[in-house]
Amino acid sequence: MDKYQIIKHPIVTEKSNKLVEKNQYTFEVDRNANKIEIKQAVEALFNVKVKSVNVINEIAKAKKVGQHSGFKPAVSKAIVTLADGFKIDVYTV
Repeated sequence: MDKYQIIKHPIVTEKSNKLVEKNQYTFEVDRNANKIEIKQAVEALFNVKVKSVNVINEIAKAKKVGQHSGFKPAVSKAIVTLADGFKIDVYTV
């Protein structure tokens, strides 16, 4: 799998901005990617040293809008902790 297919885009929210202070960055990743592939993709794309990777798999949730019903998509998020001295500017990615 290509590194550009593994890392889809960074997630920029209030909670993820608080994690940046701890040198942790949040990305939406491919559902089939494992921690090792995510680590290698982040290191190759951003030229940083990754300390650890935590993956969150969210399930599809049922939603209803008026008489129409459907599902929110299932997504995977990765919280990547970088080694000391490394940073990623998520606003220019």
